[in-house]
Amino acid sequence: MSAVVPQSTLTCPSCGHSKAETMPTDACQFFYECERCHELLRPKPGDCCVYCSYGSVPCPPVQQQVKCCG
Repeated sequence: MSAVVPQSTLTCPSCGHSKAETMPTDACQFFYECERCHELLRPKPGDCCVYCSYGSVPCPPVQQQVKCCG
């Protein structure tokens, strides 16, 4: 198993603003507010968290191929 990447760059679909964030390892992040346009991001249908929907790297549980957020 490869090492988990702890950071992901979230990109807002509304304004395109990107920011590197450290992902939680013990919980899913369902909401994220863009610091530029203040759009409240939510996971896309079928995704477990905002990192899986809008991040450059999926959340740690998905990287480890284990059940996430449930």
